[in-house]
Amino acid sequence: MKNMDFEKLSNEGTETLPSEERRRFLRFGLSVTGVFLGGSVLSLTSARDALGISDILPDAKKFPYKPHYSMVIIQNRCVDCERCMEACTKTNDVPSYGYRTKILDQKRDLGPSLQEQVFMPVLCNHCNRPPCVRVCPTTATYKDKTNGIVMMDYKRCIGCKTCMAACPYNARYFKETNRAIDKCNFCFDTRLSKGEKLTACAAACPAGVRNFGDLSDTESNVYKLVHRPDKVVWVLRPETGALPNVFYTTD
Repeated sequence: MKNMDFEKLSNEGTETLPSEERRRFLRFGLSVTGVFLGGSVLSLTSARDALGISDILPDAKKFPYKPHYSMVIIQNRCVDCERCMEACTKTNDVPSYGYRTKILDQKRDLGPSLQEQVFMPVLCNHCNRPPCVRVCPTTATYKDKTNGIVMMDYKRCIGCKTCMAACPYNARYFKETNRAIDKCNFCFDTRLSKGEKLTACAAACPAGVRNFGDLSDTESNVYKLVHRPDKVVWVLRPETGALPNVFYTTD
């Protein structure tokens, strides 16, 4: 099931470039500002100008939220240990049939008798232009005006599942116990509002795959990760115009 999910997602623009090809672009002073589709680059820009690419990452001084919570996933570090998923389930009372985060996987052929297994952590992207919020008929799903987290008001939810259909990342499920849609909220009610600095999944990851913090803070780890001039940073499904706040990169 995980392979099928990843293949569907990769066909929509999540496949990463081989490290050799990334290095080749960097040698020419180019940075990738889009995502990868079938091994080809959708958009390139001068590495010198890459930090100003507003269609993926706005200038730090123009973030509409403070803090502007974000997650940067160092994708090639993930080994599918699932500790992040276990921590999320325990912390947020996620039922066995539900999920707030998943790890998709795919085996790719690199040549004769040579394969690479790729793991892709996915979760709610807490978009700046969330399609789920736009289609909700009861405003049960909304974007917090202070920190930008896409939240759920379970009392308002009528279980119509319209938001599930609109989500580009398949990041929602219907929770039977309260007859409402449930999703990741960056552990706001279970951790952040209680003084914790990290989400459960980020705190549990032994390899530093999931990096969480305030993207508007130039001293934060997430800001520094997405602004490394020698690294490729991409988002999932940019063609939707949702402007996600979950970014992917590699070591």
